[in-house]
Amino acid sequence: MSSPARTRVLNKDDNDVVIVAAVRSAITKANKGGFKDTKPDFILSQVLRAVYQKVNLDPALVEDIAVGNVLPPGGGATAARMAALHAGIPNTTSLNTLNRQCSSGLSAVHQIANEISVGQIDIGIGAGSESMTFGYGSRPGEKDFSSDVLSTHEAADCLIPMGITSENVANDYGISREAQDIFAAQSFQKAAAAQTMGKFKPEITPIRTKIINPKTDEIREIVIDADDGIRAGVTAESLSKLKPAFIKNGSTHAGNASQISDGAAAVLLTRRSVALRLGLPIIGKFVTAATIGVPPRVMGVGPAYAIPRVLEKTGLSKDDIDFYEINEAFASQAVYSVQSLGIPFDKVNLHGGAIAIGHPLGCTGARQIVTGLNVAKQHGKKIFVTSMCMGSGMGMAAVFVSEQ
Repeated sequence: MSSPARTRVLNKDDNDVVIVAAVRSAITKANKGGFKDTKPDFILSQVLRAVYQKVNLDPALVEDIAVGNVLPPGGGATAARMAALHAGIPNTTSLNTLNRQCSSGLSAVHQIANEISVGQIDIGIGAGSESMTFGYGSRPGEKDFSSDVLSTHEAADCLIPMGITSENVANDYGISREAQDIFAAQSFQKAAAAQTMGKFKPEITPIRTKIINPKTDEIREIVIDADDGIRAGVTAESLSKLKPAFIKNGSTHAGNASQISDGAAAVLLTRRSVALRLGLPIIGKFVTAATIGVPPRVMGVGPAYAIPRVLEKTGLSKDDIDFYEINEAFASQAVYSVQSLGIPFDKVNLHGGAIAIGHPLGCTGARQIVTGLNVAKQHGKKIFVTSMCMGSGMGMAAVFVSEQ
């Protein structure tokens, strides 16, 4: 029997914020994958064009675009604005970029949803984009910050390398190397099975680009239409042979941490009444989102606190949720979050997660929505939650309804 909260969330109202299209690029390995020679503004332009063309929408009707991006070229919104113009979106459509670390893509969708909800706009795009090939590099050190600020212990903790925060989670909460490797192997196995069966194809827009052979400098044109970080045949046993990456006796390694990756995703949102008037297909509904802060030294626990907060906002219980898309920044934090929430592992990341697929920082929050809607359609599910941790100690979660 459906709970009152679930029934309420499933109800349809003309003022609902709905999703009419959601697409992503393939996610490729940074520095050596399919997009290693492709600039992030081009990848973003292709998903922006694909998302409005998917429903034959006049791009002039898109009033605002928000793009999540953690490592922006030039330090601002210029590249994203250029991408939108290259995508055929007129200069009358405004745009901004935003950086809320690994939730940036979700925060972009949340921003556009809020603008629609209060009547500021009727139609907008929330997107996420990242090239870790071109943007990922040296991190700031203590010399870049005020010594007064660094004298505050938790402020200094914000500079702890992400891999060390993973080790902190594993040590503080007793997440064993074996548990991490089992979880990571299952992520690879689920993603490999989904890829083999073509389950990712409906969510990926193929992108024609050029790639350079590093040995011969030969340039050739290729079409990128599949995630290239997914590996078949990964087992907990094979992962157990990998050496720790961050501390000598640690448990975090290259096989149970998210991959650094390149990619982009876009979500086209509007008000239900506008979608009905324009004859746009409604594939989902944005319900609400929530953020929360956690101790920076264990930043990965964010989903364990963000998910209860967003469920409280909606009145939903964890049992009202059909499945969860929880970002796998590290197996340590993903395992801890799932265990502490009491969620069955078989309701989490049905097609695998960032350990197998990759984690282009600003893209992931939008990518999870695209994947979640695809998973919901293929598995006949309705309500799902997306969530992730964020560097410097935060979490975010959002509730969506599939109407496919």
